[in-house]
Amino acid sequence: IMFAPLPLTLSRRGLLTGAAGLALVPGRLRAATDVGVVEAAQGEAMAAGPPERALRPAAPVYVGDEVMTGAAGRLALRLGVRTRVLMGSATRLTIDRFLADSGAEFTLGDGAMIFDRPEDAPRTPVSVVSAFGLIAVRGTRFFAGPSRDAFGLFVERGTVRFVAAGREVTLTAGLGIDIASPGLPPPDPTPWGEARIREA
Repeated sequence: IMFAPLPLTLSRRGLLTGAAGLALVPGRLRAATDVGVVEAAQGEAMAAGPPERALRPAAPVYVGDEVMTGAAGRLALRLGVRTRVLMGSATRLTIDRFLADSGAEFTLGDGAMIFDRPEDAPRTPVSVVSAFGLIAVRGTRFFAGPSRDAFGLFVERGTVRFVAAGREVTLTAGLGIDIASPGLPPPDPTPWGEARIREA
């Protein structure tokens, strides 16, 4: 997934006002909770909502959104103040929950993503569920998605736990894994070479 560097100075005003009660808000209102903004978009990108809408730079994203890119689409999201999610082509990602101080939950349906938080950000728990397994992190930068005919997971910075088929592995910086198909347990992590990292 190739993205040009993006400025990291965007601020969000009043981002999580009243978010403490989010879990008690009905679904229709919960979807109206603004948790982020589109930093950059290329090609077709949309949110299934509600409401369904095209995504362009500066457009808000909400809890409950299923964010999607087309075959030639790319999307960069900023969630909260310090979390970035980059999405490759033909990718579907649902923002199930996002609270800057207590963590986030996503569902990766298809495609590839990069999750990025700075090293000095609060280490709140984040989970990403996919058909291949559960990714659990605390403040890191990682890639997840198709890579060389497998589902690949690579950690550039920080630590990630991956759980699938009754087995858990821990990945630290520079390590990755490949899973050939859903339902298989993860192998032991191994270093990824520079060429493969660049591809991701």
